[in-house]
Amino acid sequence: MLHNNSDLPLSGFGDILPGLDADLVFIQNQSGEYLLFSWRQCDRHPLPVDQITGTNMADTFKPLVLTPYQERIDRVIASLIPERFSYPFCYEEYYFPLELIVSPILKSNGSATHVLVMGRLLENSQLNLSPNHSELIAYRALPSNFDIQQKMLVQIAGTLCRSVPPTSQIYQTILGQITQKIRRTLDLKEIWQQTVNSLGQVLGVSRCIICPYRSTSDKSTQVVAEYRQEDIPMMLGLNLSSDSELGWAQALATLEPIIIERSAPENDPYQRHSLMVIPTAYQEQPNSLISLHQCDRTRQWTAAEIDFVRELATHVGTVIAHATLYQELEEARLEAVALSRLKSEFLANTSHELRTPLNGMIGFLQLVLDGMADDPEEEREFIEEAHQAAIHLLNLINDVLDIAKIEAGKMDIELALVKVDEVLREIEHFIRPQVEQKNLKLTIQTGAGNSQIIVYGNYQRILQVMLNLVGNSIKFTHKGGINISLGIIRENVIIQNQQFPGFVEFRVVDTGIGVPIEKQDRLFQAFSQVDSGYTKQYGGTGLGLVISQKLVQAMGGKVKFYSLGEGLGSTVTFTIPLYQEP
Repeated sequence: MLHNNSDLPLSGFGDILPGLDADLVFIQNQSGEYLLFSWRQCDRHPLPVDQITGTNMADTFKPLVLTPYQERIDRVIASLIPERFSYPFCYEEYYFPLELIVSPILKSNGSATHVLVMGRLLENSQLNLSPNHSELIAYRALPSNFDIQQKMLVQIAGTLCRSVPPTSQIYQTILGQITQKIRRTLDLKEIWQQTVNSLGQVLGVSRCIICPYRSTSDKSTQVVAEYRQEDIPMMLGLNLSSDSELGWAQALATLEPIIIERSAPENDPYQRHSLMVIPTAYQEQPNSLISLHQCDRTRQWTAAEIDFVRELATHVGTVIAHATLYQELEEARLEAVALSRLKSEFLANTSHELRTPLNGMIGFLQLVLDGMADDPEEEREFIEEAHQAAIHLLNLINDVLDIAKIEAGKMDIELALVKVDEVLREIEHFIRPQVEQKNLKLTIQTGAGNSQIIVYGNYQRILQVMLNLVGNSIKFTHKGGINISLGIIRENVIIQNQQFPGFVEFRVVDTGIGVPIEKQDRLFQAFSQVDSGYTKQYGGTGLGLVISQKLVQAMGGKVKFYSLGEGLGSTVTFTIPLYQEP
């Protein structure tokens, strides 16, 4: 592609380009303007040739550090002597290590104002040597011998002050570009992907992965972002263990880069010959692991590369910490919004639930006061209906008061010895009329010899939990029945500094409507019901299971819910510390 806004005749150059053995050919003037630009590697690394021609190299396809390169161009134009050297160019976020030959273009008077630049793209295999290692070595990342890429960078920095490390300006420029891009977002997924893409492209590795890390007993983590070259096996989504992956434990312990060189990479399904592992951290606490892989050869990592990765990991660790905090705050905000909405719905439902029995009481008592009963028997029925409505109203008020105490952390429960058979007898007395009214079957199975079991809990609270669970079963079961049973879990446990021989497990099984598996996580959320439609159809505040769970936890036990799905019934169990077996 030619640009004709120049006093240099360019027409002849277009004819000779096909015969030049070069990936890159361009003509530039001394100010850096591209007058001619040709790129043969468009199939592998697309460049917008039409857009680059006629522009200044500082604005498009440019040397990574402009000043040393410009000094080379000035020297060639002044001396009229061609030079050959290696230099990295970049376009947007992509980097191109090139071997260049710069020749002056002589005018008729023997001077030059333009240069012809021919370049060859350096492949990854040309950037590193491949020594033969006889055994697997894992060691702290230390400076290694200069490889071809290092020598290239030394040549680039030849005109810089000798007191400055040869590669520092190059890598600092890259580091600044990458860090600025990563800091523009608080999206963790985007940060992870930008990190592996940048490292993979700059260092020319076969693969770069990143895994989040938390200091917990669970050492497993997942590959959440990956950069890889074509034909390299994918690791994205894999679950890896910091204990089994080579170098990870050392990197986490030292917070330093660890180099791994494999002697038998053919046994590795992911073809890793050489690895560099580096943790990212914030305030000395690791928050992710970066692993760079060379899969086509053994690679000698240079001191400049190691320092570059180390410094980038420091920046990434800080960015991940800030993004994680933002994400946690955003999740907390959304949870608070959702809880506020649920509380509003709860208040609306509860006001309806409270008015219903209250209106019933007022209505039946008004009938009695107005003498509307035909005989004493009907008058007694009106009073009994008012009494039942009052009991229902009292239960609703107790639920509201209980959840208020639980949320305020003021639910105090006194624990004592409780006979299980007494609880079961009272439960049967309370619920059998309701069960018979719905034509359901009720069975209570204590098991052989379990009738005299004594638990350590609170009688009224155990009774309340049982009434909540069985009441739900009756409400949501239309045919079939309800089964109450006991079981003993033998294990030594300590509750409130007292040792117990195990737990008694109370089980309530019904053949009711069940709960869809995907909605079961809502069952133990305060102010929430599995489906808002249930509130209108079945009534209730949605507090029963939440209150039951908190009461059981206060007595040292656990509540569990099981259902295979909608229409398949449900099972609820809870445990109370066993004090004495029969």
